[in-house]
Amino acid sequence: MEILTFDKLPEAVSKLLEKVNHIEALLAGQQQQQPGQDDLFTITQAAKFLNLAVPTLYSKVSRKEIPVNKQGKRLYFYKSELEEWIKRGRKHTFSELRENIQLPRKNFSVRRK
Repeated sequence: MEILTFDKLPEAVSKLLEKVNHIEALLAGQQQQQPGQDDLFTITQAAKFLNLAVPTLYSKVSRKEIPVNKQGKRLYFYKSELEEWIKRGRKHTFSELRENIQLPRKNFSVRRK
């Protein structure tokens, strides 16, 4: 590390400001690249996002199978809630189920009389 003297202080502050500005620019660019977690979809946008027909989505809403927000006669969907709904529908493999219930793995054999 370089020894900082009073004479070198303005140059050091200048370099420090450049680095801070560079970091701020990187962070600003990173925030723009990340999609917002609270993106709001209309019924048409939600149907496209889920790759479903609009009538199918209406029937899921009426059966209360999917998270929805209603304002007046309009339906709105949060992208984060739709993603979570999709994740909840994941089916577990046999090995995952076995781990979750913590059953010992046994070899079952059939006895004949």
